[in-house]
Amino acid sequence: MELKQLGEFALIDLIKKDTIKNKGNVVLGIGDDAAALLPSPGQLQLVTTDMLVEQVHFDLRTTTPRQLGYKAIAVNLSDIAAMGGSPRHVVVSIALPKHLSVDFVVALYEGAKEICEEFNVNIVGGDTVASPQGLIINVTAMGEVAPEKLQKRSGASVGELLVVTGTLGDSGCGLDLLQKKEWKKYDFFMPLVTKHLVPLPQVEAGGKLASFGTTSMNDISDGLASEVNEIAKASQVGMRIYKDKIPLSSELRDASSRLDKSGIKYALYGGEDYQLVFTISSENFKLLSQGSDRLNLTVIGEVVEEQQGVRLVSEDGKETLLEPKGYNHFR
Repeated sequence: MELKQLGEFALIDLIKKDTIKNKGNVVLGIGDDAAALLPSPGQLQLVTTDMLVEQVHFDLRTTTPRQLGYKAIAVNLSDIAAMGGSPRHVVVSIALPKHLSVDFVVALYEGAKEICEEFNVNIVGGDTVASPQGLIINVTAMGEVAPEKLQKRSGASVGELLVVTGTLGDSGCGLDLLQKKEWKKYDFFMPLVTKHLVPLPQVEAGGKLASFGTTSMNDISDGLASEVNEIAKASQVGMRIYKDKIPLSSELRDASSRLDKSGIKYALYGGEDYQLVFTISSENFKLLSQGSDRLNLTVIGEVVEEQQGVRLVSEDGKETLLEPKGYNHFR
């Protein structure tokens, strides 16, 4: 059945089922003109939004509706994690071509509900409209953070360590493989494609890092080079990043070799890894490192004086200026 046969209100009735995962902080969910929420005492409210546009952020030839619904929520939860917070609610607005099937939309919401279940997040509202061409999904996420744990980009100081979670570059390489239609050639390509299609936001890591005195934090959505430059600019400091310290997965090393590409370039400019980059004093990092194996932390550099700029240091000690050449919508 196509959407034009079902109609807007019947569609809303279909997708609003099973959207509340944590009833304790929801007074009213989907069904009234606005949701009514119960914030936790003493917590700051975090609000962020991200829009995904067909042929800009995704291609329906390379992603399933379920994967798309999952990712639309994940990219927003990643922003909440980068602020040191915990996600609580999302509002999902979607513009749909009339020819889409009802099954497609149901599958998309199944993906959204799957990740909301994983992180105990409620879907408390949204909008559904017709689109003359292409699919658009806009998600607004709300979270909470204790005032003393709030993370910003502007707190880095000279002498601190620059650290990342996880491995970098996997998503960018996964996108390359999807576009080249080569992702089925080798088994080790699949993890890279999966990281691009269904990224895992670092919610647990964000909260824990903020508890150990991190001084600035960003999620890596536009590539490491872009995110580090953002922290440096906001904090009015420079950064020195050691090329051989940037963590790459074994799958990325194998794939980049097969593709005759640089794994480091995927890490610096590929984007959509949704890992975290942060600064912290060496003393606090020692405390953080004790029992934090699950966070998979890697020190990749240090904070230096602003006039030194953001520089990449090669294995031979040669330094080059690292420009913020990650994804930019209007270039």
